[in-house]
Amino acid sequence: MYILIAGLVIFLAVHSVRIPAEDGRGRQIEQHGRKRWMAFYAIASIIGFILIVWGYGLARQLPVVLWDPPFWGRHLALVLMAISFFLIAQNGSPQGPIVARVRHPMTAAVGIWSLAHLIANGTLADLLLFGSILVWAVLAFSAAIRRDQEAASKPAVAGWMADLGPGGGGLAIWLVFLWKAHEWLIGVSPLG
Repeated sequence: MYILIAGLVIFLAVHSVRIPAEDGRGRQIEQHGRKRWMAFYAIASIIGFILIVWGYGLARQLPVVLWDPPFWGRHLALVLMAISFFLIAQNGSPQGPIVARVRHPMTAAVGIWSLAHLIANGTLADLLLFGSILVWAVLAFSAAIRRDQEAASKPAVAGWMADLGPGGGGLAIWLVFLWKAHEWLIGVSPLG
């Protein structure tokens, strides 16, 4: 469990630099230079991610069950994951009416992903992994909205196809995950 916790601390710490203050990331870049900061960020993220995957895999071998997820939890998780895939596919694309309302689709998608997995799983490792990422996503999303309000920025809104095009691609990938990819990558079929 310590490997999982260490990975979460490293990964979430480097992804949280902007949460307390917008200029936190800017100060790091100014102090160390953009290339050095980005190299540190990338290396720390990769190390954190590897530790998370390794630690979670170890924790799954001897699970500490905290609760028995409700039967309907799996069904709700499937719906939430469809929303998550729809939103994550929007990252970097022109904003249509849906994404303009969400404002930060990547962070929202990560929060929905973690919530879906908390609903469908009930071990200590699940609580640590998905719970900490959910807390991070809520804090990061709130900070991003606060930055938007301070900057009084309003995104340019494209037509519905700006949402539906990438979103349709995201839903197609979600279907692939349902069909085989989740079982192949994680070892568990979401369809039971």
